[in-house]
Amino acid sequence: MATVKLLTDAEVEAIPIAKAVFDDIRATRKSDFVNNFWRGLANDPVLLKRTWEDLKAVMAGEGALDPLVREMIYIAVSTANGCQYCVHSHTAAARAKGMTDAQYGELLAVIGLAGKTNHLVTAMQIPADPEFLVKS
Repeated sequence: MATVKLLTDAEVEAIPIAKAVFDDIRATRKSDFVNNFWRGLANDPVLLKRTWEDLKAVMAGEGALDPLVREMIYIAVSTANGCQYCVHSHTAAARAKGMTDAQYGELLAVIGLAGKTNHLVTAMQIPADPEFLVKS
């Protein structure tokens, strides 16, 4: 259960900042759907706007990483952080951007392996090899 009210479209209409963000979400995504994350954030319109602008810049802006790769990274980080909502949301977004079942399977293998080896190296407190460190 959410700890904040998930605002309806009618409630958002009465909050100019939130309405503008929802309109931009719809335009950017070319969809009428605004998911619950944004509906919860709409309780704090300034935080909603700032978060949307950050997400839009990183996930929808031009960049060296292709949009599908960005979504797959988001899935991996969300898994590591234990965010069930984000795993579901960004898996759906990755599939919409063309992620295949084979790619998803490989992504899960990488996530699982990275988690395992990260825990092992942390438990053993292995220092980074000098060759891996950035030279000034």
